[in-house]
Amino acid sequence: MTVHDDSRFNMVENQLRPNKVTDERVIDAFTRIRRELFVPASLRGVAYVDDHLPLGQGRFLAQPMVVARLLQAAMVQPKDTALVVGAGVGYEAALLALLARGIVALEDNPDLARIGRSALVDHRIASVSYIEAPLAPGHRQRAPYDLILFGGAVAAIPDEIGAQLAEGGRMAVVLRPHERVARATLIVRTGGVLAHRVIFDAATPLLPGFDAGRGFVF
Repeated sequence: MTVHDDSRFNMVENQLRPNKVTDERVIDAFTRIRRELFVPASLRGVAYVDDHLPLGQGRFLAQPMVVARLLQAAMVQPKDTALVVGAGVGYEAALLALLARGIVALEDNPDLARIGRSALVDHRIASVSYIEAPLAPGHRQRAPYDLILFGGAVAAIPDEIGAQLAEGGRMAVVLRPHERVARATLIVRTGGVLAHRVIFDAATPLLPGFDAGRGFVF
């Protein structure tokens, strides 16, 4: 085993399992995806720390435990199609590729997208489509989605993105309204209504461009 293999094992055993991550499909995905390939070379030595990793320009790779608990709450199915808003370096999209059928990775930073595409090739993952475009409108061309995941906290969900969630679909996001505690939240569309359930508190940094109170607010 390499140093990174040991670090990946320790991440699962010391960060995920003790924090209520029990879904074996989710745990298997975290075991198989090499997180160190989804960060700049300068961060590979700390790729598995129990924290958010700064990627520059206000972007972060979210804490593994937060992502794992969001994916577990979303109950991703093998037939699902998913949209990752602010996919960044593609780590969450790669995890989803092992859980769902097809993933759209929406990203507006070409440098981060370049890292993600390279890491996906290294993993021989072909079910993730990177789309370089503004984040707030989502990606209507492939909608509706069974799952929408955000690569950072948002103050509110833009209406354009909310409208792209399928009936019965789930949205996994850390909601961080101004001057309020950030909370990992599961949103479900039922009968055309978007209902939300708070899962846990999270200190996830805001996704740039999603700090103005646009869209609906809970």
